[in-house]
Amino acid sequence: MRRGLVHVLAWSLATGAAVTLSWWGVHTVMAGTVYDRPRALPITAADAAARKSEPLASSTNRPTPSKSPSSPAPKPTGTPRAPSPSTTPPKSTGVAPTPAGQVKGYDTEGGRVVFDIGESSATLVSATPGAGWSMQVWKTQTWIRVEFAAGADRVSVFCTWHDGPPRVDIGTY
Repeated sequence: MRRGLVHVLAWSLATGAAVTLSWWGVHTVMAGTVYDRPRALPITAADAAARKSEPLASSTNRPTPSKSPSSPAPKPTGTPRAPSPSTTPPKSTGVAPTPAGQVKGYDTEGGRVVFDIGESSATLVSATPGAGWSMQVWKTQTWIRVEFAAGADRVSVFCTWHDGPPRVDIGTY
């Protein structure tokens, strides 16, 4: 009986030590893969007030037709105008502003990736997988990788700037 108890105790200690060591190893490796999710643009007070005044529409709730006769829609004249920017300054997020670059979008078989590309670095604005595709993002100080996956198909979008100005490469494998 004592011999069996010693074997069970030894097995329990060895198993506990193996599980602890495995957890520590996986935790150490996975801690380096955490990334910051893309932040949404701040909504200013003027934007929020404008949104409150607009009626909400839904694909399941159609607006009821008005009983009054409707006037024809005005026809556009001249060249189309871009909406004017808000005069309210955006709220500070506590993050130092980075020099604005050129926002470029890249459509791939797996989805769409948008980068803000500056002179010496880039930031990920958004990454949206297509229907049936999943997505994973890796970031470092000198590159960003977005990978779309569907079954055995993979599409990677790399933005690198470690050896010069930012450049984007798209690979399918």
